[in-house]
Amino acid sequence: MQSPTSFLFVFLVLYLLSAFAHPGEGEDYLKVHKLPATLPYEDALSFAYYYQKCPEAEAIINQKVKEWINKDYTLAASLIRLHFHDCSVRGCDGSILLNHEGSERKADVSKTLRGFEVIDDIKAEIEKKCPKTVSCADILTAAARDATVSAGGPYWMVPYGRKDGLVSLAKEAQLVPMGHEDITSLVEFYQSKGLNVLDLAILSGAHTIGRASCGSIQDRLFNYSGTGKPDPSLDAQYLNYLKRKCRLSSDYVDLDATTPRTFDAEYYSNLPKKMGLLSTDEKLYTDSRTEPLVSALADQTSLFFYQFGVSMAKLGNVQCLLGNEGEIRTNCNFVDSKY
Repeated sequence: MQSPTSFLFVFLVLYLLSAFAHPGEGEDYLKVHKLPATLPYEDALSFAYYYQKCPEAEAIINQKVKEWINKDYTLAASLIRLHFHDCSVRGCDGSILLNHEGSERKADVSKTLRGFEVIDDIKAEIEKKCPKTVSCADILTAAARDATVSAGGPYWMVPYGRKDGLVSLAKEAQLVPMGHEDITSLVEFYQSKGLNVLDLAILSGAHTIGRASCGSIQDRLFNYSGTGKPDPSLDAQYLNYLKRKCRLSSDYVDLDATTPRTFDAEYYSNLPKKMGLLSTDEKLYTDSRTEPLVSALADQTSLFFYQFGVSMAKLGNVQCLLGNEGEIRTNCNFVDSKY
């Protein structure tokens, strides 16, 4: 006899195929998009990329991520967010890690990003074992996966072979969604990266852990749309709680009000209760394109876990530099030409 979760999974598959597939394209939204197998080994992402070049790479990344998160559990969400910011600008090329005047990392919108020291620590250890072999982009992608696992989330296979980018511009960091966009803008942004509406709903579920700065929600709490009043879509009790927590814009508040330290599907359960922290969270439930997905995912952790791994794998494949493109930095903070 089918379990409720199995039934819901089948329903979700059928829903996606009917609601989001474009006629003639035949895209399966529940499969990881793979690069053609006919590409040369050095010009394609591969699960076996470091098997001979640096077999210790994954173990080093995994161990270092665990060590850092054991000291500070909030770094799990920070590493996932850092990976998203990286892939959202020039693709997954480590451009967010470059630390020079005018880089993405120096942009005002990047001031709350964290986890750079984790990547630096991993890179330094890997350089001792396998000099100039493992890219910073690959390290960040795998670290986001291992951070998810450390927080209690799912595991997925990460293919490797990304090269590090040479360009990072602060003005381009403003392209990353900041939590106040409308759903149409978010859908268009995701589509520009080769992702779809399901990926939008699923990757938003990363807000099951982590925090946001109170400054990012001040308007919702005190001056929604210039009215001088709070956002009426917020639950009254939750609103009062947020006002107490966010007396200072420099303070932080949990993205998931109920289970902020547990990687689960409670984020989706909170949205119908009008307890989405960011306005983009709330809009996922009120927009007709994403509401059915939110309803299907609420309290269905196994379904969320499965698709989160799929969508994160797709995110990690966005606009990667391959082969002779880019470089492999010896220090993630600078392009090698600066040495």
